[in-house]
Amino acid sequence: MKKVGVYGWGIVAPRSPDMDAFARNLEAAESWLSPFNGFGPDTFLVGAPEFDPERYRGWVDARFPPNRFPQLVSKMDPTTLYAVGAFIQSLEQNPGVEQVLRDLGSEAHVYVATGLGAMPTLYDASLQLDRAQREWDRFWAHPDRCAPLRRYLDDPEGAVADLDGAVPPPSPEGIVDTLDRADAIRAWNAFWAPRSDALERYLEELAAVEGISVAGAVEAGKLKVIRTKERAKSRLQEHWGAPPPPWSQVSTNVLWNLANTPASQITMLGGITGLSMAPVAACSTFGVCLKLAMDAIERGDARAVVVGATDPPPHPLVVGAFYRARVLAADGRVSKPLTGLRGTHVSGGAVIWIVGEREFMEERGFQPLGMEPLAVGVSSDADHIITPSREGPTESIRQGLARSGVAAEEVASWDLHATATPGDYLEVETLRGVLPEDVLITARKGTFGHGMSAGGGWELTAQYLGAARGIIHPTPLEQGELNEQIHGVHGRFVFHEACPTPPGGPQGKLSMGIGGINACVISRPL
Repeated sequence: MKKVGVYGWGIVAPRSPDMDAFARNLEAAESWLSPFNGFGPDTFLVGAPEFDPERYRGWVDARFPPNRFPQLVSKMDPTTLYAVGAFIQSLEQNPGVEQVLRDLGSEAHVYVATGLGAMPTLYDASLQLDRAQREWDRFWAHPDRCAPLRRYLDDPEGAVADLDGAVPPPSPEGIVDTLDRADAIRAWNAFWAPRSDALERYLEELAAVEGISVAGAVEAGKLKVIRTKERAKSRLQEHWGAPPPPWSQVSTNVLWNLANTPASQITMLGGITGLSMAPVAACSTFGVCLKLAMDAIERGDARAVVVGATDPPPHPLVVGAFYRARVLAADGRVSKPLTGLRGTHVSGGAVIWIVGEREFMEERGFQPLGMEPLAVGVSSDADHIITPSREGPTESIRQGLARSGVAAEEVASWDLHATATPGDYLEVETLRGVLPEDVLITARKGTFGHGMSAGGGWELTAQYLGAARGIIHPTPLEQGELNEQIHGVHGRFVFHEACPTPPGGPQGKLSMGIGGINACVISRPL
């Protein structure tokens, strides 16, 4: 079986724009969370990533034309920019690894995913489209441009027969409440605009413009057609005095920020020509990406793989959805795992690792970091969308131990998924069904919150950084805060002071994702 090592890593996290800050912050038993106030005043705490893309301008400018960095920042969602920053960081620990990734050709892969997607870009594009659609409907629903509406206003009962059985919504006239009136205007215009005879004529003229085809040489003809169409459409808009069509107001950034965009941008910036993809697995994303990388190296498909996960900054859509799912703390205080079980905190940021076949990488002088990943066990609960089962995580733990060749009694320490919800109790109970009572347990979402896909990678990186120093970093948990029922199941936890790593023992990390996706990473000290 081929050995795998970690040869580069990068972090974007709350209070931590890079690996150095992340490592320093781990030394203190503090929370990195801050007030959200994304709804105006509110009582949520979130993990807002600390990130400045300007830090990476020099790196990009040294490799690409001057327009590349501005394009990157203007077109890419923060979700992708975080991954790009973490990737550039990951090239710093072993100088020369960047060139190796290029030289490997198809034997260098990129597996980087996002749990929540490009939420800010999609949200902003949706608002822009909604505004454009309302302006469009308002214009074409005006009685001057809609003969069916004129007939209806003159003779409501007689005109209904011309509507093929459709019933107009209530007229907004007379509605006083501001919000109700706005909704009524929207519904009224949306009903009448498609029935506008003027719009029908406009669309016929527009179709004639859009029907212009490329002739002659394709490249030259394409540019000519684009210019011709744009001039004709400009004259059309001027003739009708119409607002821009809503379909022309959707940002192309919606296309440039797909689920695979973080991985794709890394291939483009790094000159990596092997397979790239986005293996999305919710909160287990990082562990799943790592498993796929280790499998590819074992099969001989790859010698090195860039793996990672990235999440957008905390957003009202996400915070609201987590709150409605009843898994979010909402009283303005840090909710620590294994304590009051009041809920988790949403966070954003990224984590990127470069993993490679140890023999290949070390022959080239590269030094492995942290620990050696031995195996990743994966499973699905096949049960509930958010409540974890006992069987699914147990299977991933047993699978990870079996594939790594590690006996349960050898495990020295373990990092929980632990979200500060009632699921913490079941997770500890499940763990104790496999591991002995002397295993030392950590839970870190009280430190940096819950990154939907990146959180597991942050936790694993913290575990690896500690192992390299021979310590287990502290957590915000204080001994007297431990939930009484959880304490009855297990007694050994890492609290607010660092402690030595149990000598020589392997360490484990479990992630449990929405949808019942589990990933268990087993590692050992170098």
